[in-house]
Amino acid sequence: MTPVQFDSCASVSNILFPIIFLFKWFLISFDTTSQATSPFTVFPGIHLRMWLQGVLVLSLLSAVSGGADSKAVTTTLTTKWADTPLLLEASRCTTITTSAQCLQMTSVCADTDQAYYDLLVKKASALLSSVQMNMLKFALSLRAYSATVHSFQQIASNEPPPSGCSAFFSVHGEKTCNAESLAALPKPYLFKGDHTYPGSNPDAPVVILYGEFGKPDFQRLHQIITPKVYEGQATYVLRHYVANPSEKKVYLSGYGVELAIKSQEYKAKDDTQVQGVNTTVIGENDPVDEVQGFLFGKLKTLYPELKEQLKELRKHLVESTNEMAPLKVWQMQDLSFQTAARILAAPAVDALNVMKDLSQNFPTKASVFEVLRSEARVMEGLRSLLIESPYIHDILKLNVQPSDSDYAVDIRNSAINWINNLETDHRYSSWPYNVQELLRPTFPGVIRQIRKNFHNLVIILDPTQENASELLSVAEMFYANNIPLRIGLVFVVSHDDDIDGMQDTGVALVRAYNYIRDEVDSQSAFEAVISVMPIGGQLSVGDVVKVLEKRFPYVEVSSVLGADSSYDGNRKEGRAYYEQTGVGPLPVVMYNGIPYQREQLDSDELETVTMQKILETTSFYQRAVYLGELATDHDVVDFIMNQPNVVPRINPRVLSTSRTYLDLSDTSDVSKNVLPLRSFLSVIMTITYEIRVDSRSTSSSIFLFAINRFSKMNSFTIKLMTNSSITKQQKTSNNARLGMINNPSAAPSAETSRVARAIWAAMQTQTANNAKNFITKMSKEEAAVALEKGVDIGEFAVGGMDVSLFKSAYESPKFDFLLSHAAYCRDVLKLKKGQRAVISNGRIIGPLEEQEVFNQDDFLLLESIILKTSGERIKSKVQQFGIEEDRSSDLVMKVDALLSSQPKGEARLRCYVHSRNEGDMYFDVVAVVDPVTRDAQKLAPLLLVLKQLINVNLRVFMNCQSKLSEIPLKSFYRYVLEPEVVFQADGSFSPGPMAKFLDMPQSPLFTLNLNTPESWMVESVHTRYDLDNIYLEEVENIVAAEYELEHLLLEGHCFDVSSGQPPRGLQFTLGTASEPVIVDTIVMANLGYFQLKANPGAWILKMRKGRSDEIYKIYSHDGTDSPADSDDIIVVLNNFKSRIIKVKVQKKPEKFNEELLSDGTEENDTGFWKSLTRGFTGGGNIEEPKQPKDDVINIFSVASGHLYERFLRIMMLSVLKNTKTPVKFWFLKNYLSPTFKEFIPHMAKEYGFQYELVQYKWPRWLHQQTEKQRIIWGYKILFLDVLFPLAVDKILFVDADQIVRTDLKELRDFDLEGAPYGYTPFCESRREMDGYRFWKSGYWASHLAGRKYHISALYVVDLKKFRKIAAGDRLRGQYQGLSQDPNSLSNLDQDLPNNMIHQVPIKSLPQEWLWCETWCDDFSKKSAKTIDLCNNPMTKEPKLQAAVRIVSEWTDYDQEIKRLQTRVQEGANHRTKQQGTGNEHAQPVSADTA
Repeated sequence: MTPVQFDSCASVSNILFPIIFLFKWFLISFDTTSQATSPFTVFPGIHLRMWLQGVLVLSLLSAVSGGADSKAVTTTLTTKWADTPLLLEASRCTTITTSAQCLQMTSVCADTDQAYYDLLVKKASALLSSVQMNMLKFALSLRAYSATVHSFQQIASNEPPPSGCSAFFSVHGEKTCNAESLAALPKPYLFKGDHTYPGSNPDAPVVILYGEFGKPDFQRLHQIITPKVYEGQATYVLRHYVANPSEKKVYLSGYGVELAIKSQEYKAKDDTQVQGVNTTVIGENDPVDEVQGFLFGKLKTLYPELKEQLKELRKHLVESTNEMAPLKVWQMQDLSFQTAARILAAPAVDALNVMKDLSQNFPTKASVFEVLRSEARVMEGLRSLLIESPYIHDILKLNVQPSDSDYAVDIRNSAINWINNLETDHRYSSWPYNVQELLRPTFPGVIRQIRKNFHNLVIILDPTQENASELLSVAEMFYANNIPLRIGLVFVVSHDDDIDGMQDTGVALVRAYNYIRDEVDSQSAFEAVISVMPIGGQLSVGDVVKVLEKRFPYVEVSSVLGADSSYDGNRKEGRAYYEQTGVGPLPVVMYNGIPYQREQLDSDELETVTMQKILETTSFYQRAVYLGELATDHDVVDFIMNQPNVVPRINPRVLSTSRTYLDLSDTSDVSKNVLPLRSFLSVIMTITYEIRVDSRSTSSSIFLFAINRFSKMNSFTIKLMTNSSITKQQKTSNNARLGMINNPSAAPSAETSRVARAIWAAMQTQTANNAKNFITKMSKEEAAVALEKGVDIGEFAVGGMDVSLFKSAYESPKFDFLLSHAAYCRDVLKLKKGQRAVISNGRIIGPLEEQEVFNQDDFLLLESIILKTSGERIKSKVQQFGIEEDRSSDLVMKVDALLSSQPKGEARLRCYVHSRNEGDMYFDVVAVVDPVTRDAQKLAPLLLVLKQLINVNLRVFMNCQSKLSEIPLKSFYRYVLEPEVVFQADGSFSPGPMAKFLDMPQSPLFTLNLNTPESWMVESVHTRYDLDNIYLEEVENIVAAEYELEHLLLEGHCFDVSSGQPPRGLQFTLGTASEPVIVDTIVMANLGYFQLKANPGAWILKMRKGRSDEIYKIYSHDGTDSPADSDDIIVVLNNFKSRIIKVKVQKKPEKFNEELLSDGTEENDTGFWKSLTRGFTGGGNIEEPKQPKDDVINIFSVASGHLYERFLRIMMLSVLKNTKTPVKFWFLKNYLSPTFKEFIPHMAKEYGFQYELVQYKWPRWLHQQTEKQRIIWGYKILFLDVLFPLAVDKILFVDADQIVRTDLKELRDFDLEGAPYGYTPFCESRREMDGYRFWKSGYWASHLAGRKYHISALYVVDLKKFRKIAAGDRLRGQYQGLSQDPNSLSNLDQDLPNNMIHQVPIKSLPQEWLWCETWCDDFSKKSAKTIDLCNNPMTKEPKLQAAVRIVSEWTDYDQEIKRLQTRVQEGANHRTKQQGTGNEHAQPVSADTA
């Protein structure tokens, strides 16, 4: 047995160590299953009870009397919206089920919460597999779909619901509780998350049913509408609606809580006492069971009569264990290894719990639920295809995701007129030829001149276009400057034989080029083309004639350009190459076959991008040479064109990485980009016309379907049947099977289905080759015309056909197969009647536009892409299974559809999926972690939940770090995550998931932080304690913190399509149809970023009325829930995940030269001033008469913790006492306590000021700070341009711990002389502090170059100028670079503006604007306009003590505020007493709350 080792603890514990050790040894040896043999003895003659009582007496005698109870901190997080029924959440999280299956779960009634839950789970288990059931339980525990359910509640509220209806229909805007008529009105907009009842007719009226599963009114209306669906009279859409929402809130999980140890170098804790504390009950079983070897849970069970004594013993052991003595450096060095050893020494079953206790510190970054559900879906899909378990992990390791690389077309084509050849031209003969030259070191940025065609630039152009001359000029520049670039031209001109060069300019230029090339060389021809191109004009035939006559005066021009010219080479080939490659509108420029973006074709941009591509591609060649893949004797162009990104044709439909797939597995789970097959699985082969293109017996890796209306086949299907199976070498491919589905534009009948029936009969009765020949004949337009005229079908028979068998099938009166085709196209493929599409291994390409071309090259491209990415890889694996060939081909198709439909992720290094004897799968999980770093943050609790949630084979590798010089983890951490819904003993729901910090050490000062997902905006809503300064020695029992999810974040990026740049200062609003402006935001220049706050529901995004919508219009949008060309941008927030959209805008033609942020900008819209009145006196909705902008002084400040909020209130009072102009305060809401937010309306009413709470979520792309203080510093400087509306011209920042002694109107009106902001320099008059003035030497002295270093406690910002020069964007850019170094920006809020003083100038304010005793002498105090309570690094004097000593009026201000707090509290108590409710959660706001 591994010996148990203990470190030294408190003196009392040392006395107990031998006893503890023996007792732990006994308990480890104790067999709890053999209690019948009790009583036990530890030693002969010693009874366990007697031994235990002796231990208790010894511990109690040894314990120091008067110890306090164990202390704890708890945290909960709820939603802002009402609790949503679990049944509705289950219906959303089981998107794997159909509506019909969901309705089987609607009758769920029970006496208790637990009985209700158990019944719900029981009903769901009949529809789901065991893995899916675990996913359902986990989703309900996470409340992952509460947001989805509430989003429909918000949508329903905007209808609004008719009075007296708990469930109602909305039929094209008409709302009613009874459905007697379905009017044919314009269809309403349906959202992507809407659930349409299976079998709904898309052409019928849309009936939206709002209701709650399980309620009688819902059942009644559901039974009314379903028959109409079956009759094809309605499209039935279900949306959740709860008529009487619960008063409770949703308790959330999936977030982390950090209790960080705070530095006490400067005492920053308030000295007032906390009263009216809210309590949280912690159950008997909540504390950690094992303490120093004693298993207290087991002891309490065995000896209930010793319960109180055991509690005292446990308390003493906890207190002795939690003493936090500082470690010496030598003790820290091997902490990581010691921790790992402690984990590894534990029994395997306890190792994760030990690791969790030792390392619980991590923020949330990803949704565990989504990852698990995705993995489970793939595995269950593979098992449903009867793939044996040993092969599953091989299939999962296949990388079948589409490539993100740029696609290229083949440039080895005779249509390209190459101007030069680096390998053969004399002008490059002095360059080295060996590819090893690539590996020779050079200076960065040097382009290597090697005599190989590594870099090839092809320009495809119509020479008559105006911009052709600019492109050719850039090419000439490259050629003239000996850039190692092979240049080729493709002229796209008229290919009509009847048009010659004397009539057409393009033809004239091509013939002239060919003539000069043949007579002289390609370089001379190129120079002639350059000389003939006019600058800024249109090329004419006369221009070409002049050049020929000048350079070749002896030649008859008509013989070169005229009808009898022999210089027509490549004329037709050029257009053919252009059309075949599908590279888009002219002109086109390609680098090594990769087309440039349209915005890169500007002449300056083209030069820059091309040089950049040459440098970037060099590293690719270097790697190839180093690995031996490219040698000197290899053809470099062949090497380039054999890369996997080279395709025969560029077709965005085929190459797009955004794809939709059919679910061809036998599971019922459906992800958002997979269309369900379900009931069609059994008929997929019977409803298609299938033909194998090769009669040889072999499995195929591609199954192509053509969906077409056979009554009007044109050339679409015939190209699939005859051409997609033909490779470039015109040989038959054995990779593909071909099938056709008929999607008629009208109901099938004998007259309208002649062609369809003929094709079906041929494929059912004839050999593959005969059927293909017959279909080729039938696909011609004249065949359909002939059949309509009554020509006998036998006339179209081809040689070898069994005509009689064919005709008997053709003349069959049954049309069932045609009806199946139509239903499949409508219900599964979601196609309208007559629409065309292609399905390839489950991937749906379409619907194709009416005139859209999908030709032979597109089919070749599709086949090529599938073979390269998935087809061949899957086929090779399937062939190892040893199954019959027909099933093998089907299996390749189904596995491809299943794997390819998964969201793209990182390549799998290894993935084992095992199967237990009973057939259950389990996951193989490998974790690598250093147990004492922040990188270990998520693993322990996450893995513990995974062990309970799924079958998992877990291995953890300890990756320790040696020679640590400081404590690696300086905070306690809890992650709130439960695998299943938890209940109390009486069967009711437990009071929500909760972070519990139990038995905490009492000496440190803690600060509480929440680590939530990126899109969550949370706020503290209920606690009496100062969460920024938690000192447990002064806490009676429990610090209970209650947070609320206030908003979900909608983020976006916006760009101007004309300039390609973000429209700085553009404003967006978010609202509903009835309330268009609920929140607003401003677009940054950094990435065009913007953010808006919302909650689950459907929201309308618009540009703000005023200059934004006067200058700009919305051009397009992506990632929204409305069509890209829709004027209204609808965004639906229906889950807890991040939502990011992209918006493109365009200036209106008449406003093209106007700027949003011009010096004359005036926001003349009431929307802004309406927002300015939000939160005014009393914080209500009463609109006060607004003051002119110039008459309001806007003051911004931040505070966190009760002490600084106390300072903040005093600062505000000092401003109000000395400033005669109306004042509006702006506070950063993120870190304010509930007590401050409750009291501020009373203070505003008392003193007559305005205020507003502003919020901004730290953008995910901006380097994150982890310490709360540094985050607050960041908010002081990084977001000034977006925190405040454009109507605010100037903002003053005043630190919370300042006292103002003058009218701040003087500071607001101070002339900044063109600078965007003004700061006060640090004082230098107190000479004894010279040793602490860091800016006087080293980096700062050099950087400032004689300028002042400024303090950030007080500054004034000209926001108009600040935005005009993009100061905020510059500051964020500099911060992003500097903040990567942890030793940089130690005082972020003032180091950053001082560092940027050369780019964003600072106007130095007069010294009297900020006096601080630490840096300023006593003489200058009398002229001080503000006094700042700076920390003193020499004396470390506490803030409160310094405030009373330094500022004479501070105590008077403090007492005045406390008197107001007392009156407010007395009023609240009086109202409570009158109501007689005895409300336990009354929110006192008194002097003792500071």
